[in-house]
Amino acid sequence: MSFTPKGKHLIAGEWLDGNGTFKSEPAHGEAFDYPVGTPELVNKACEAAEEAFWTYGYSSREARAAFLDTIADEIEARADEITEIGTSETGLPEARLQGERGRTTGQLRLFASHIREGKHLDVRHDKALPDRAPLPRPDLKMVQRPIGPVAVFGASNFPLAFSTAGGDTAAALAAGCPVVVKGHSAHPGTGEIVAQAIDAAIRKCGIHPGVFSLIQGGKRDVGTTLVQHPLIKAVGFTGSLGGGRALFDLCAQRPEPIPFFGELGSVNPMFVLPEAAKARGKAMGEGWAGSLTMGAGQFCTNPGIAVVEKGEAGDAFVTAAKEALSKAAPQTMLTDGIAQAYKDGKARFDGRNAVQPLLTNEDEGRNASPNLYETDAEAYLQDHALGEEVFGPLGLVVRVNGKDDMETLAKGFEGQLTATIHMDDGDTERARALIPILERKAGRLLVNGFPTGVEVADSMVHGGPYPASTNFGATSVGTLSIRRFLRPVCYQNMPDAILPQDLQGA
Repeated sequence: MSFTPKGKHLIAGEWLDGNGTFKSEPAHGEAFDYPVGTPELVNKACEAAEEAFWTYGYSSREARAAFLDTIADEIEARADEITEIGTSETGLPEARLQGERGRTTGQLRLFASHIREGKHLDVRHDKALPDRAPLPRPDLKMVQRPIGPVAVFGASNFPLAFSTAGGDTAAALAAGCPVVVKGHSAHPGTGEIVAQAIDAAIRKCGIHPGVFSLIQGGKRDVGTTLVQHPLIKAVGFTGSLGGGRALFDLCAQRPEPIPFFGELGSVNPMFVLPEAAKARGKAMGEGWAGSLTMGAGQFCTNPGIAVVEKGEAGDAFVTAAKEALSKAAPQTMLTDGIAQAYKDGKARFDGRNAVQPLLTNEDEGRNASPNLYETDAEAYLQDHALGEEVFGPLGLVVRVNGKDDMETLAKGFEGQLTATIHMDDGDTERARALIPILERKAGRLLVNGFPTGVEVADSMVHGGPYPASTNFGATSVGTLSIRRFLRPVCYQNMPDAILPQDLQGA
């Protein structure tokens, strides 16, 4: 391997050892030793982040934008090494890692452009009305200001786009907030080389080194210390419902509670309407199978449930999906733990009287093959476990009797990242009735598509009501994600000379 990791934490510009080591568990290739994080290292990183905030939080938008652009440049300069160690650690194909790297650098540059234009500031100005009766109005100006140091937890399924320099980190840095990253132990080498890129950008741009730290794997006390540290003002997290809920509760229990922006789980239901099923049920079934198995189903937007009416047209959809899934080869999952969790999730469906297995596979080791089950709306609504996310290529078909049954089922879903309607022109009235229900359930609604693939853009919403995320008024993808790490401040009768730079002359 051309890239040999340092095997150290990056704390405020210093590469430091930890308290012992752990060994990576790559899908293939050489394993390396990495340092174990400690509460002491967390404290050092948080104190450095707070010190950095006094300059970085008050730096110009242009300085922060140039920093983001330089991080992107430094990541691209390490492109081959990132692909090499990323594919080794995760088992993901080279094309996937290359695409994810482009997404990561693309969102850094998009955020740089966004803050250069000041679009995140929401500047408002109510001019003084000294002659207003019965009381005069003072001069009022408002702008969004950075909140302080932010903790980010790397995701298992996106070693680049949702990890060390991923969306949460990019958004926080764009807002003016230093970042302390808790790296994911599934891909520590990938995390380290990206941290090296950020470190290089810090040095090139003359930024305070406390603006970024990476703490590698550690026991639960590392994550607990990080979210409870009094200098941390918000947390970004992508991961499991259980782990995320535990951290969310810790944030709420602090003497000073802080926002926890967690993406926790979603089954992303698809609603196949009858006219669309009649016209192209086979094609939709095949398309669903492709989306369900993409990346071994290890996407937070994986469409795990298809709601289909009973009858011949619905049968064609299900048959096509089953046939396409039966031809799918086993795929390597990201970690042994994720592979085991997929097997455990499958086991929840096996043996349930109200669930019919349509296609089942037994896998060994880190491999995953698709599985398909079917139930009806009544059984689904009575069994909460059927609505829990299975992270992998497992699909559940829920058959309904008609319009009322479908709408009742839609109302019974928990919060989701996405909800999809497959429709033809003849389904318009049915779709119109579903929209008010689904927009209360999900952050992104799709028509005649599949939700895997989240565009990084101004309009994107990647979030939804709990348990999809812990703050459904926010998004973790797109330029609106920057707003999570800002808060509005109003300045009353303030002379221009002492106003924040972004308000001067407003």
